[in-house]
Amino acid sequence: MQFLQSVSLQTNKGNRNSPERGELMNFFLRTLGIFIAVGVAVWLVPGIDIYNDGTAAWVSIAIVAVIIALLNMSIKPIMQLLGLPISILTLGLFYLVINTALLYIAAGISNTIFNAGFNIETFGSGFVASIVISIVSTLVNSITGANRTPPY
Repeated sequence: MQFLQSVSLQTNKGNRNSPERGELMNFFLRTLGIFIAVGVAVWLVPGIDIYNDGTAAWVSIAIVAVIIALLNMSIKPIMQLLGLPISILTLGLFYLVINTALLYIAAGISNTIFNAGFNIETFGSGFVASIVISIVSTLVNSITGANRTPPY
């Protein structure tokens, strides 16, 4: 009986080559969470600056948020796998250094390609900003339900 239910659920999914609506919505909600988190980090953390004013500042934050979301999907799992021995030795604190490195990569990409004006002055400010971004995006994702999987 369980096998027949799983087969019927798999046949109702549609085209396997196209991403499901739930996955796209989760990506959008996570990007929204990162957008809010980067805005909070720019507002709270000294040394994290946006050199644009008004609407251009929000566009810059949106660009950085999309780049961080894409990096979290693509490069972060590889960096976590390579840093696993160090993370075990440091009881998981090395993941904060990985998040800081991803923030620096996102700042570099957004400034080079899109001229976003996102600046990280020191490693310490980037480290604190990565902690703030992690905490705020986790809170927003839990409120919006971005980490829930669809029931199928």
